[in-house]
Amino acid sequence: MSGHGEKLGRKKEAAIAALLTQRSIEEAARAVNISGKTLRRWMRLPEFQTEYLQARRDTVLQTSARIQQNSGAAAAVQLKLMADPSTPASVRARTSQYMLEHSRKSLEQEDVLVRLAD
Repeated sequence: MSGHGEKLGRKKEAAIAALLTQRSIEEAARAVNISGKTLRRWMRLPEFQTEYLQARRDTVLQTSARIQQNSGAAAAVQLKLMADPSTPASVRARTSQYMLEHSRKSLEQEDVLVRLAD
């Protein structure tokens, strides 16, 4: 049994990684050669829950960073669709609506940051 503040064992760390990459708890358990019942029991442990939640947060942050890195390319595609007369009107309208909404939200976020800084 682990003491307070100790890290999870390698098997539990591998189980967390498997939970992030496999389609189900059963598949994650098989990937690390444990039973689904064992993995479910581990998932009820507070230290496992904490580490699993942090791993999920890290994954989301990494995904967000990749999306931000590629936002220029996405914006270029949106602008091309919006400006191309051969694009169906419904797609052009939706693209325009998205661009306007995103601009508004971006300004709101900047306003909040300015207010927080003050």
